[in-house]
Amino acid sequence: MSSNTPSSPTASPLATDSQRIVTSAHLVSEKSPELSELEFGLIIATHAFNRWMTRCMGAAGVKDMTAVDVLVLHHTNHRGTEKRLADICFVLNIEDTHVVSYSLKKLMAAGYVRSQKKGKEVFFATTEAGTALCLRYREVREACLLPGFSGAAEENCQLGDMAKLLRTVSGRYDQAARAATSY
Repeated sequence: MSSNTPSSPTASPLATDSQRIVTSAHLVSEKSPELSELEFGLIIATHAFNRWMTRCMGAAGVKDMTAVDVLVLHHTNHRGTEKRLADICFVLNIEDTHVVSYSLKKLMAAGYVRSQKKGKEVFFATTEAGTALCLRYREVREACLLPGFSGAAEENCQLGDMAKLLRTVSGRYDQAARAATSY
């Protein structure tokens, strides 16, 4: 097997177009063909992560939550502090507040989240049942996902570097979205 094949872990950084794993070859740019590879990776990782969250929550005991519901529940539970709708949207980078608002309504109806009005603001927090569900989710996560990771310092450093890269790329896509809006 040649070292330039796509399946080789030491593939040449100068891979040819036929060796690139992309979903939309017509979008590959000469300036950064690797960006199209990253985008395909983001697409499949996003769907795999969303599938994981809903199935993990199902294994924790609740089968009818969407990925957004799971994210909203966990962030609402984060650090045991009350949060405003705008803060939840901001942290999760969800532009459409109605999506998060609908999720919060579903979570409140299920008894996992409560709301409290303070002045003109509404604050959300998890109930005891919501906190317990988050802890069951964590147990399933520890049992099903974590065995696939070594926990070695080098691996954790790589994961941290990937997280930083994803946050950086996210900022570039957000900026490009603003530019496209006025294009």
